[in-house]
Amino acid sequence: MEPRESWAALAAGGIAGVFVDLILFPLDTVKTRLQSPQGFRKAGGFRGIYAGVPSTAIGSFPNAAAFFITYENVKSVLHHDSTSYLTPVTHMVAASFGEVVACLIRVPSEVVKQRAQVSPSAGTFRILSHTLYHEGIQGLYRGYKSTVLREIPFSLVQFPLWEFLKDLWSWKQGHVVDSWQSAVCGAFAGGFAAAVTTPLDVAKTRIMLAKAGSTTASGNVLAALGGIWRTQGLPGLQARPLPVPCRTCSAPSTPQEGPVLVQQQQYSPQLPPHPQVRLPKSPTAQRYLRLHLWV
Repeated sequence: MEPRESWAALAAGGIAGVFVDLILFPLDTVKTRLQSPQGFRKAGGFRGIYAGVPSTAIGSFPNAAAFFITYENVKSVLHHDSTSYLTPVTHMVAASFGEVVACLIRVPSEVVKQRAQVSPSAGTFRILSHTLYHEGIQGLYRGYKSTVLREIPFSLVQFPLWEFLKDLWSWKQGHVVDSWQSAVCGAFAGGFAAAVTTPLDVAKTRIMLAKAGSTTASGNVLAALGGIWRTQGLPGLQARPLPVPCRTCSAPSTPQEGPVLVQQQQYSPQLPPHPQVRLPKSPTAQRYLRLHLWV
């Protein structure tokens, strides 16, 4: 990736992440309160719907930029040494690296934000000070493992599906998808990924909100999932209101990945055109047609 492209990716990722996070923040608050152990009403209901927004405003840009710049650079490096058959794997690996790096910034911001969302009367700075005083820096990184365990499967599901849908749409219309078409593909891919990974998202929320010293606060994801299953059953593991898929569709996957939707797609034709069927330039879509449509 050229230096100029890297800086463009950094700026695009950061700006898009900030706008998405701030515009859709109320939906995120509803989701957090529904997943909280005390329940939606006791966590604040619809009151103070913007509680915790300062944490998001500060952490959103570096979080989004960190993911996007890592994703693009890793994908660029792996693309040169991989065959077309490994393209989905390249996207998976790049997204996973991006999540690991971005979570170093995202988790402290997420911890403060979620605690403010379920305690609307407490200010963001007060919650930050309280966390540092009683738990130290480790308190801000509580839930790092659970966040990574949630985000990586999310990306492993969403990104290959998103790339494939773009390839297929490009072939259908005979040219590379526009930005809005890429966003539509991301909406479908992100919505599906959100549905699959909701239990992990609930466990992440419970770990971040757990009282210091409790079993859940230890960060054991399996223990958190087991506790939710025993007390609330399947509905508890699927605490995912309508706002969750809406938020995901508006910003495919997590918000820092939104600017991926407007990147320029690079195609490298490798198969000769069929005399009666116009093949797409994307190797992924070509393989799909060869296997399923016998062209």
